[in-house]
Amino acid sequence: MVPQPQASGVWLGLVGVAAFSFTVPFTKVAVASLSPLFIGSGRAVVAAVLAAFALALTRQRLPRGTQWARLAVVAAGVVIGFPLLTSFALTATPASHGAVVIALLPAATATAAVLRGRERPPLAFWLITTVGALAALVFASMQPEGFGQLHWADLLLLGAVGAAAVGYAEGGLLARELGAWQTVSWALILASPLMLALTAVSVAQQPPSAGPAQWAAFAYLGVVSMFLGFFAWYRGLAIGPIASVSQIQLIQPVLTLCWAALLLGETLAWSTIVGGLAVILCAGAAVRVRLKPAAAPPAPDAPQSAPHPDQDLQPVKD
Repeated sequence: MVPQPQASGVWLGLVGVAAFSFTVPFTKVAVASLSPLFIGSGRAVVAAVLAAFALALTRQRLPRGTQWARLAVVAAGVVIGFPLLTSFALTATPASHGAVVIALLPAATATAAVLRGRERPPLAFWLITTVGALAALVFASMQPEGFGQLHWADLLLLGAVGAAAVGYAEGGLLARELGAWQTVSWALILASPLMLALTAVSVAQQPPSAGPAQWAAFAYLGVVSMFLGFFAWYRGLAIGPIASVSQIQLIQPVLTLCWAALLLGETLAWSTIVGGLAVILCAGAAVRVRLKPAAAPPAPDAPQSAPHPDQDLQPVKD
């Protein structure tokens, strides 16, 4: 049978997206007082400490062989690349602008899943993905200051999208072998020496000093955005299919702009409702599209038909 997204994968993906939707606004809050290097690296150190405790308490087995190399890909994408690049980008651009570029992430994740895995979405899937990405971009760009002229911050955000897409796709595949929270935990442990060194450098350059709001935002980034959110997200991707479940991220720019309005005082126009509905409808359509399997073997319960008289029978090899 042709695989379809399971309800549990969709709901878990939605929980992960809801957790991640606070990342951009809270990063914007944190960079008001803390250095972007400290935020990008320090949050990974906080998450790595939690991951170490979780792995030790549950006595998880060590990854094997090539799993370490694949964990390095996950770590490079979601532990190192995305946090650092977005932290530096948001020092020069508003949260709403960041939501515009990050809205490209679902399509990028689906592309990475197709290139890396064996998922082969049909043309209808790509059409819906394209429409959904365009709807997310149009919706976000309609917000005040949502889409300004391109500058270096946009390049950083595009780099963050590419890094996260590769990390999400590889992590979703690896979660089927190691488990969802185990995958992100081992990735955090693997990246911890580098992130700890970068944190030390940032503290030496600029000792962290911030108010309660900035520290609360930093704590959320370390505990939820960097750790707990991946429990649900990678589990949803593992249930999959990755290319389909990843489209739930189309809802993320809607949520992000809502939180930006509530937390940062950015204007939330009437178009938010219309654009938000369009994005959510596209996401709902995308997750319902059937995906083509890598091979199309007959269903085990399908009745076996007699071979055509002209069809050659191939001998069975041991």
